[in-house]
Amino acid sequence: MSRRSSDRDVQKVWHDVPRISLPIPGVREFQSRYESAVPHAPVKAMDDLVSGGAPWSEMIDLIERSAPNGFLIYFRLDFRPLMGLAGDCAACIGYLMGNHVIGERMFRHDPRAMLYEPFRTVIWEDKHGAAWFTVEQPSKQLLHLPQIADVGIELDQKLAALLDELGVAAPSYLRGGGQRGSHPADAGRAGREPRAVDD
Repeated sequence: MSRRSSDRDVQKVWHDVPRISLPIPGVREFQSRYESAVPHAPVKAMDDLVSGGAPWSEMIDLIERSAPNGFLIYFRLDFRPLMGLAGDCAACIGYLMGNHVIGERMFRHDPRAMLYEPFRTVIWEDKHGAAWFTVEQPSKQLLHLPQIADVGIELDQKLAALLDELGVAAPSYLRGGGQRGSHPADAGRAGREPRAVDD
């Protein structure tokens, strides 16, 4: 039996999450490459498995076949036409990207992890017309949930591998177990690292 909400205190946790903005050649060019590397989730096939009460192993097989680089797109919104009604003209496409098979390994320990799975990515252009790919470091989003911290590190490494596939230089701390990047400014430190903006 669940406890009444009046019997429980509000929980509040503060945690820093690095926002990493990586330079890319152009918004539409990168969008095409990104969406080829990260396909849309096979929603119809997923729904069929759910409605049929399929074993979880069949879901694992489906997602492994559908996500060649470990991630799927669950949602996409091109903000430019929408914001253009207000006279704004910057290109910007937002995504929810993730892998719910990996997400299940977090969910079983702490359903709050679904705040961060799938996670958000944005392809956008700044006021000078330069194009960027922005994402928050997955392991740092999950750092306050210690039971699933290792899954966050795995997501960092999968993100680095995806960036390699896309021809974008990944920050070294995405490969090294999340040791760097404890603060947004870290994404721009060290000469060989991609630099962050607006942090």
